[in-house]
Amino acid sequence: MVNGKLDLNERVFLLGVLTQKEGQTIRDLILALADTGMFTPKEGKRIRKELETEGYLSEGFLTVKGMIAAKQAEEEFKL
Repeated sequence: MVNGKLDLNERVFLLGVLTQKEGQTIRDLILALADTGMFTPKEGKRIRKELETEGYLSEGFLTVKGMIAAKQAEEEFKL
């Protein structure tokens, strides 16, 4: 997070949580995003913690704040 704004990796992470498949855990999501080269698993865990601290995630689920940010990311990334 830079100056209160979500960076690219954080927005992609939130979008991943928004679109995760049933039964997929946050750990699965972190590993899937790491496989794409977005970040390392260690960086993914740091991003998760930061998003939880900032109120975007709670217990692996999007909060209202997180849902809004994830929907904004979804609109931003649409082709």
